[in-house]
Amino acid sequence: MRTDTVVISAAAGWLPPRREAPAEAGVAPEDAGYTALAVSDGPSAPEMAVLAATAAMDRAGWSGDQLDLVLHAWSYYQGHDFWSPAHYLADQLGARDAQPFGIQQMCNGGAAALQTAAAHLLADPAIGRVLVTTADRFCPPGFDRWNSDLGVAYGDGASALLVRRTTTAPAGTDVVDVRPSAAGPTDIAGADAGVAGELRLVAVSSVSAPGLEGMHRGNDDFSPAARLATPAVDVRRTKKAYLRRHGSSGYRVAEREGIRTLLALALDEAGLTRDGERPRCVVLPRVHRAPLESVFAPVVEEVTGAEPIDFGRATGHLGAGDLTTGIADLIDNKILAPGETALVLSTGAGFTWSCATLTAPAH
Repeated sequence: MRTDTVVISAAAGWLPPRREAPAEAGVAPEDAGYTALAVSDGPSAPEMAVLAATAAMDRAGWSGDQLDLVLHAWSYYQGHDFWSPAHYLADQLGARDAQPFGIQQMCNGGAAALQTAAAHLLADPAIGRVLVTTADRFCPPGFDRWNSDLGVAYGDGASALLVRRTTTAPAGTDVVDVRPSAAGPTDIAGADAGVAGELRLVAVSSVSAPGLEGMHRGNDDFSPAARLATPAVDVRRTKKAYLRRHGSSGYRVAEREGIRTLLALALDEAGLTRDGERPRCVVLPRVHRAPLESVFAPVVEEVTGAEPIDFGRATGHLGAGDLTTGIADLIDNKILAPGETALVLSTGAGFTWSCATLTAPAH
């Protein structure tokens, strides 16, 4: 029986070479939550995405004319008003027969794009190769990377994943499943690819709490144009307005329960709750040190018992790219041995928490 599986053939992150230390921005190191942030002095967000995609395609030996879909995710301004960065990427990469999609789920966009890629690959026989990219540049005058938000500071960068479907004929019967879970998330699962040098995408799971969307809206009326309320993005203001009205306990409970539910679901999708094994590691999102230490790391230990890995202290939060850049770092650092599984986490305003479950082929 033929079994379709989703695999990541290559991944690349592109980060600018410059790092800005907290002291350069007048931020006390003990309050910063990061040792440095990645800062782009030149390339725009879409141009960084082209660089990341080119690196990934070079690694895999893919060309633009082989792509069926180009999915680009972002959380902040892409350099032009009323414009599609996904179509720009497709054109720049020579993917002129591909269908470009823009994915907008705030800082969880990379996870949403990967989830969308997998769904298309498993559901549509005409789709065989997909490029997923993310890119954000958090620069003045519209954004203060150190001070525009609470609980996170923002670095610039881009990422790219090459995702494909492979078809195998296993001895047994494995069912490929794309369905809503009883717990609420959407799961995308497949059978083992068995392809050396690639990571099998076991599942992408997501949990949302849309009742928290007001944290990024505050008490503001809906506006007819961007940044009429404030000259620069000021999420501290909207979050404080929300917390004054609702208190902080609801968000804290929702965050812990969302992450706990998500990790339990990911373990179940990987079969680890049934055989008693644990993941090799859990890659954390690149949020401020304080929530990592108080929320993410304790819940990861409680639910998975796996090693938490933090790639973000010298980059900052990468907008839509935390999960996808985390996958690239996982591969570049050769962390997974054959047969081992990793969970890669992401979080985004709204709120949505996502987890990609990845396994290195056993042979």
